[in-house]
Amino acid sequence: MKIMIASSIDKDAIEVLKEHHEVVCAFRDVTEEMLRTLIRDCEVLVFRSGVEISAQLMECAPDLKLLVRAGSGLDNLDFDYVQQRGLKLVRIPQPGARAVMEMAFAFMLALSRRLLEADRSMRESRWAKHELDGHLLLGKTLGIVGVGNIGSCLADMGIAWGMNVIGCVEHSSPERVQMFHEKGVQIVEFDQVLTEADYLSVNVPLKESTRTLIGSAEFARMKPGSYLINLARGGVIDEKALYEALTERGQLRGAALDVHEQEWEGRVSPLARLPNVILTPHIGAMAVDTQREIGRRVVEAVSSFPADTSYKTISGYGVQAFPG
Repeated sequence: MKIMIASSIDKDAIEVLKEHHEVVCAFRDVTEEMLRTLIRDCEVLVFRSGVEISAQLMECAPDLKLLVRAGSGLDNLDFDYVQQRGLKLVRIPQPGARAVMEMAFAFMLALSRRLLEADRSMRESRWAKHELDGHLLLGKTLGIVGVGNIGSCLADMGIAWGMNVIGCVEHSSPERVQMFHEKGVQIVEFDQVLTEADYLSVNVPLKESTRTLIGSAEFARMKPGSYLINLARGGVIDEKALYEALTERGQLRGAALDVHEQEWEGRVSPLARLPNVILTPHIGAMAVDTQREIGRRVVEAVSSFPADTSYKTISGYGVQAFPG
């Protein structure tokens, strides 16, 4: 098969695919026009975030049969077109969930103990020991907006650290509430998560119902002195409202964002000037171990196509797929 890899994935996985398939790597200095040319006779498309997989792009590939999302989010994919055309779509969400969860905890610890401010003071030859009071995670309430793959991992870690964990889900049911209750997680309404959380972690996909899910009104209801953690998608948070909540109203004690309304080279977040904010360039799932495992599963997904027509799981790896 001819495969176009439109986003950088594990290099060993690319080499394995090249042993058995014709592979086109189109993820360095490639324009939209170049993508449309390169995809023309491809049967498989592998992609991550950062590249727009539009209907116009996929229409340029009449032989396209399989899409592999080397991760979780689908906000950069025209999913309606995929369904209309009957293409197979495979997602690989599980490996990244652990990496994103660990980074969320790193954010919480760094904010709580003001590690960036402490580091900065040392580099400026200032001994700020008595200025940098911190807070423990123990006994605090961790509120999770979206207890899915990542949110569930985060809930488990919060419980292990002695936190009170509450969360909300889009589609609740008595069975699901009971399942989380048995793990020590209380499923409540969105508004209760906002008002009770000391640490509010946002873990929902970006779609019309979640765009600017948290804005001025929501920040106003958050617990004074709380922290916001966003490793979901930038559009879920109204960043102007977040800036105001951190400065003018002083509602929040701090925030950490790995995803942003405006991403990529040459763009500076308006939050960058605030000392109580941590900003990172969408690296939540960029652990070497995680990318190696995702690459392995990409190879497995491609190798299993089209033999595995059910596409419920692939070789027991828990790959989520959607039949056309």
